[in-house]
Amino acid sequence: MFTTPAFAQAAGGSPMDTFPIVMLLVLGIVFFMVIRPQQQKAKEFAAMIDKVRRGDTVVTAGGFVARVSKVTEGSDEIEVELSDTLKVRVLKSSLTSVRSKNEPVKEAT
Repeated sequence: MFTTPAFAQAAGGSPMDTFPIVMLLVLGIVFFMVIRPQQQKAKEFAAMIDKVRRGDTVVTAGGFVARVSKVTEGSDEIEVELSDTLKVRVLKSSLTSVRSKNEPVKEAT
């Protein structure tokens, strides 16, 4: 009915015994909830940039919407047409969005 002091001491554990398990659990959750989705998004972005072709409509980091007029293979620059008379070279890494020739422009609601 009464527990002996030796049995009571053996039943208790130090909080430091569970600390490594809790830390591994937190790191696992952070990896699957934060790091892995960011890696997948970065891969999708790189694939999108690699598929840029002449005639595509792109949005630059500066907010310009332009049509691709020239893509040089092996280079990190493309030439875009902002208007009929204005062509500029931009870095592929400055693109934020790529729309193909046939993709309709989404209306803002």
